[in-house]
Amino acid sequence: MTNTNRIFEWRSALAYAWCGLATALVVPSLKADDTWVYAVQISATLQVSPPQITLHWQPDSYGPYSYAVYRKAKDATSWGSPLATLSGSALSFTDTAVAVGTTYEYGIVKVVVNAGGYTGYGYIYTGINAPLIENRGKLLLIVATNATTGLSNELARLQTDLIGDGWQVVRHDISSSDSPAKVRTIITNDYYADPSNVNALFLFGHVPVLQSGNLNYDSHGARPFPADAYYGDVLNDWPTNVATSPSYIPSDIKLMIGRVDLSDMPGNGAPVPWPSETELLRNYLNKDHNWRFKLISVQRRALIADRFGAAQDQGQCAATGWRNFEPFVGPGNISQADISDNAPATNRWISLITAGSYLWTYGCGGGQDTSISELGTNGQYYDVWSTDIVGQAAKAVFVMVNGSHMAAWDHTDNVMRSVLATPTMGLTCCLAGQPHWYLHHMGLGEPIGYGTRLTMNNSTLYQSWTNNFPRAIYISLIGDPTLRMEPLAAPAGLTAIASAGVVTLRWSPSTDTITGYYVYRASSPAGPFTRLTGTLVTGTNYTDSVSSGTFTYMVRAVALQTNFSGSYYNPSQGIFATINAASLAPPMAIIAKRTNNNFLLTWNSQTGFGYRVQYKSNLSQAAWGELSGSIPGANGTTSWTDTNILSRSQRLYRVVSP
Repeated sequence: MTNTNRIFEWRSALAYAWCGLATALVVPSLKADDTWVYAVQISATLQVSPPQITLHWQPDSYGPYSYAVYRKAKDATSWGSPLATLSGSALSFTDTAVAVGTTYEYGIVKVVVNAGGYTGYGYIYTGINAPLIENRGKLLLIVATNATTGLSNELARLQTDLIGDGWQVVRHDISSSDSPAKVRTIITNDYYADPSNVNALFLFGHVPVLQSGNLNYDSHGARPFPADAYYGDVLNDWPTNVATSPSYIPSDIKLMIGRVDLSDMPGNGAPVPWPSETELLRNYLNKDHNWRFKLISVQRRALIADRFGAAQDQGQCAATGWRNFEPFVGPGNISQADISDNAPATNRWISLITAGSYLWTYGCGGGQDTSISELGTNGQYYDVWSTDIVGQAAKAVFVMVNGSHMAAWDHTDNVMRSVLATPTMGLTCCLAGQPHWYLHHMGLGEPIGYGTRLTMNNSTLYQSWTNNFPRAIYISLIGDPTLRMEPLAAPAGLTAIASAGVVTLRWSPSTDTITGYYVYRASSPAGPFTRLTGTLVTGTNYTDSVSSGTFTYMVRAVALQTNFSGSYYNPSQGIFATINAASLAPPMAIIAKRTNNNFLLTWNSQTGFGYRVQYKSNLSQAAWGELSGSIPGANGTTSWTDTNILSRSQRLYRVVSP
């Protein structure tokens, strides 16, 4: 059910006099699950020439009084004065003071005087042909070795994938029994060694968990919660003694942070045998790789299940979903699960996300460590259990939830971590709504960790009608913080062949509609990579002039991606080839020898170089013809046999490389 197809409940009519006549003014009252009213659901359309950006938003049938449109630069810390103030009947705004290749962040605030009065907020990050982001900085990969010793190949692939998405990777292996302070020292040492480049932190495996604060976000008593934000606060102002540790993030977090931790899952009460922690981690790494290379197919739509509803004491939590999802999936592509007490089983959240796929989903209800009420089909309260999410193979990529106890994500069989244990799709999960999350930068290619950090640091820059617990220490991303929303099919099969001073690259094309390819080179597979091509290569080959040495090449496809947020140049994952051109090939000496009816050619060669045999039938022939195709060089000598010599009285041969 969408917000455009609702039957409204009404308050008692109020009598007004106008022109001497008694007229009834009907004032609507919010329905229980009308949480969408606290969001402004924004999408964008573009025009390149002359450049303009038009913002569109969903109507609010309760009668907005006005809309105020704000604009700021991405990194600006305040909104300033409104760009425009519009009447409550407006559903769009066109900004002509824009330029191609520049990004803009818009905020829209609506004021509603009916239905008790409220304010709604919406945000979108947009631009026309926003520039490519190639280099994303350094990522610190902290791997807990306790359950990852059998994952060396998968972890090596993860590092390659991260490098192929523009990251430089610094890896540290630690023990789950290490102290949080010891792990944080490793992180801060790396940060201060290169503060302008260290930008993200990926905790993989059961990295030690710091408990901090004394919060009661769910009315079940004040208590400490796990606080991964601790690892991103590099200012060393976070006491680790639980009695004195902060409940709210004391200093702005510098790093994008995410954690993949599948220890103690699924825990007691699992209905069937479950894979080991190592196998659950292996499966996550496989899903992560498949998503990056667009090997997972998902419908571009979102699903919301809102048991908490519009009540202020519940924080209007689902407004996070309505606000974030519209710029991602567009008008008409957000649906609602039935959360009523007697809803048919097929219309409940768990049934919908197992019957079909969703790019995004939000679900909130009464919570336990292991379940959410009213979103499933089990028991008196229609619970959905973590074991249901995994066992029924929930098919949602990016997941938001809210409920009691869920912030304690380190507990056995935790609901949020169960999303990561699903067989094919679940890649991230967060507790959203207390406080609200702001992920709209993902619409133009930023990773989910960008919005995680923004949410951790947010106080009042981004708002909702109710925003409980901003900067709470339990704000965490469960999942890979570097994941982006729109993977592009990468090229494949990159090969490199070296000859004297030249490396020739060839690859198979991307299966997506793309603009072209960029080619990069580094002195090692770890990078950093330097782009060689000033403009996009439209073919599937490239020749690089090099001196002696060993080189790693990377090729990425680039598409001009247009979506409901705007348009931007979107790069695929990189593919790699390493070539040893340690010394220039010496002059070739060819030895020709007849053997029976064949002619054997032998020449001096080098491994890693490619050779081709060419011919002329006589000296007067202008062009050389091709005989052999590419022949991989051997270390020392390489041979090739011409088996068709009897029909000719003479033939001139030459060997070229490449």
